[in-house]
Amino acid sequence: MTDAPAELGPLLSDLKRRELLHQCTHTAELVEHLQESRAVYAGFDPTRDSLTIGNLVSILLLRRFQLAGHRPVVVMGGGTGLIGDPSGKDAERQLMTTEIIAANVAGQKKIFEQLLDFEGPAAAIVVNNADWIEKLSFVEVLREIGKHFSVNMMIQKDSVKARLEGREQGISYTEFSYMIMQAHDFSVLNQEQGVTLQVGGSDQWGNIVAGVDLTRKRYQSTVYGLTSPLITKSDGTKFGKTESGAIWLTNDRTSAYAFYQFWINATDKDLTAYLRVFSLRPMDEIEALLQRHQENPGAREGQKTLAAELTELLHGPEGLKDALLASNALFSGKVKELSAQLLNEAFAHVPSTEIEPSRLQEAGIAIVDLMVETKVAKSKREARQFIQSGAVSINGDKVGDDFSLTSEALLHKSVALLRRGKKTWHICRVLG
Repeated sequence: MTDAPAELGPLLSDLKRRELLHQCTHTAELVEHLQESRAVYAGFDPTRDSLTIGNLVSILLLRRFQLAGHRPVVVMGGGTGLIGDPSGKDAERQLMTTEIIAANVAGQKKIFEQLLDFEGPAAAIVVNNADWIEKLSFVEVLREIGKHFSVNMMIQKDSVKARLEGREQGISYTEFSYMIMQAHDFSVLNQEQGVTLQVGGSDQWGNIVAGVDLTRKRYQSTVYGLTSPLITKSDGTKFGKTESGAIWLTNDRTSAYAFYQFWINATDKDLTAYLRVFSLRPMDEIEALLQRHQENPGAREGQKTLAAELTELLHGPEGLKDALLASNALFSGKVKELSAQLLNEAFAHVPSTEIEPSRLQEAGIAIVDLMVETKVAKSKREARQFIQSGAVSINGDKVGDDFSLTSEALLHKSVALLRRGKKTWHICRVLG
């Protein structure tokens, strides 16, 4: 079902140049179809009350179509979430209650409100497939939808085939039916919203094609599907995962600072792919940026540019401002201007020691003793050597070996930041 004409048109050519074009149905016809404004949809599973950075690819794909004059339709899976998509899963999902799914749908909506434009001629809309799926009767599913599906075809889909071959896991009739429900989404959206294109990750190809076929058979309507490759990291580890966990798209789960740091810490090997896939800048500008980056990789211009663009896009100008403030403070050591919240975000994964308040009264804790206690130095002798070389600071101020930590030195009456050299930080937190 995939073909490759010589001329892809401006939008698909740009996607191909960014390596975002993996598969599409009837490519030549789709190129012609996209010469006019169309409604384009992508679906999102409400498995949590937020989405991870991996979902950003599909959301930004909708934004790219919107910037090209097409209307994005975001489909929240309030109905299909009750079933569970077997794609990419080697075991049955745990079914969620309707209350949990409704809360997750509500939590995810604010992400789309930040990343898409909901005003103007190409204004985005958000719909919930529970609105039509929960109205279906079992007989209606069998007669109106199921009759258009071949079981022979369904068991050949990768998401189903993999589970059928795993005798221990298998697949329930519930998850086996997921493909039917998602295909039904496409046909409903075509009839009610005029949607003619579904986009998503390459793992959704089977479900997308099923929707294309069902809409044609059920309503004699021609619709299209397009997928992008799943993002992988050059070192083989999973994209969007860090030592501290997944990178989320809402501030309550991943702060603007942590989001910014994810992109800043991207390796040079991953940078080219990340800029192509996630930046909304024109490709000529991206290639010029990569050229400058290659000439002086130590400046990390590529990472800084991408981190700033995406953080502002998702968290707004204030989020970017806070991220830069925390990032610069961590590098420069000037931490006194950080708010308590921003300080905690910036130093969330730095080693820490809890200290009884009584120890900070009167004489306090001698800096040499504090360095040994926190393991910033192996011995008092080593501690003195670091201090005498000017390598030790408290809250950004260099200290001598006569310094003692007292309650007066605390930031926000609760923490003191001990630093040795440029990279070794330790947080002293006061109990209570």
